[in-house]
Amino acid sequence: MPQLLRKRPPNRKDRSGYLDGQVLVAMPSMSDDRFSRTVIYVCAHSAEGAMGIVVNKPAPHISFPDLLVQLDVIPAGDEIRLPDAAGAIQVLRGGPVESGRGFVLHSADFMIEDSTLPIDDGICLTATLDILKAIAKGAGPERALLALGYAGWAPGQLESEIQANGWLNCPADGALVFGEEVDTKYERALAKIGIDLGKLSGEAGHA
Repeated sequence: MPQLLRKRPPNRKDRSGYLDGQVLVAMPSMSDDRFSRTVIYVCAHSAEGAMGIVVNKPAPHISFPDLLVQLDVIPAGDEIRLPDAAGAIQVLRGGPVESGRGFVLHSADFMIEDSTLPIDDGICLTATLDILKAIAKGAGPERALLALGYAGWAPGQLESEIQANGWLNCPADGALVFGEEVDTKYERALAKIGIDLGKLSGEAGHA
């Protein structure tokens, strides 16, 4: 688990100005190609930096059952016996940091003591094999996605990128985070803010 998450405050009191539990939406002016048209769920944000999971970029050439086999969670050949819900879980490119590690964003109906981090609005993060084993047995959370890697920001970096017109933010919801229609999440996130992508300018401006 990233150090920033281990230090994350246990509650959201006095958290005004921080964006954990919110969604970041990349502006068209985003200069970093790795984050072009991305939607990122912010898992942690404090004076020490920020960490989030990209929720709209599928990982190419790998499925959740394939990943379970690679991680020795299930034996090869057992994919056909997985619960339907496990087979449908999406594998996403969560970000450029630690892209070989898996992070599971999931609904709050599943918790592992000392391993699951509640974030906000019924969304949690677990980064251990135990949750994958539970999902494979049909005992996991109702809603989940698996992200390979995460996005990280140094202290003050995310704030600077927002001021430079790199990101918009909006409240998160389960449909946006876990929805199966990954290709439309960017437009849907902008719509939540009340923005039509066709009319959005990459230039900074204030009403």
